[in-house]
Amino acid sequence: MEISDKTAFITGGASGLGLATARNFVAAGANVFLYDLNSEALELAVAELGGNVKWHAGDVADEVAVKEAIEKALQAFGAIHINVNSAGIGGASRTVGRNGPMPLEKFEHIVRVNLIGTFNVLRLCAEVMQTNEPQTEDQERGVIVNVASIAAFDGQIGQAGYAASKGGIVAMTLPIARDLAKRGVRVMTVAPGVFETPLLASAPDEVKEPLIAITQFPKRLGNPEEFGEEVAHIVRCSYLNGEVIRLDAGIRMPAI
Repeated sequence: MEISDKTAFITGGASGLGLATARNFVAAGANVFLYDLNSEALELAVAELGGNVKWHAGDVADEVAVKEAIEKALQAFGAIHINVNSAGIGGASRTVGRNGPMPLEKFEHIVRVNLIGTFNVLRLCAEVMQTNEPQTEDQERGVIVNVASIAAFDGQIGQAGYAASKGGIVAMTLPIARDLAKRGVRVMTVAPGVFETPLLASAPDEVKEPLIAITQFPKRLGNPEEFGEEVAHIVRCSYLNGEVIRLDAGIRMPAI
């Protein structure tokens, strides 16, 4: 599917990988709708991006709020062709630590935002995508790109909740692609490695250098623009479906 003149609904779009994807799409001539919790960051992102960009602030796991955002996107642009789910949170905690077991509410919160939030948004976007006019000779109507993490495969000590949430995104990729095949909607997942997002960019060298050391090639942190390029490639390449792409320079995370 070509990106020009299409509409993309991007969660976590106010910063990091989501914002980098939005930049790529705007440059390619797309309409972009940003969804994020941080309304101030959303306003700044829209001011930076210019073009046909709208936003709505809300929780990805809140069904009512997401429905409101989708309705707002439809009112502004008439359709949603692309959905990129990059909203997510971390939260390290050992299963049993010095103060006892990991609080269950912490595990639940990580899974709620990362896994349930992703599924909530994609199912509601897919519902409206199925009504689109076919955009290609293959009768393609929509593309969904979810964001997992290499933690889905290489979860470190203290990452049980985060790895479980991202592993769930990986595991549901193929069954959802199968579910939506007859509706002309493709589903892909990107599992990024260590990228220079605002959070990591502010980290001291003693945090970043060991991560760079265990990458294979190139020996550096990922550039968010490279993530945006990968998502754009997925959208354009209609034969990509039901799969997970590790975007990680060959890194394999150690236990700690």
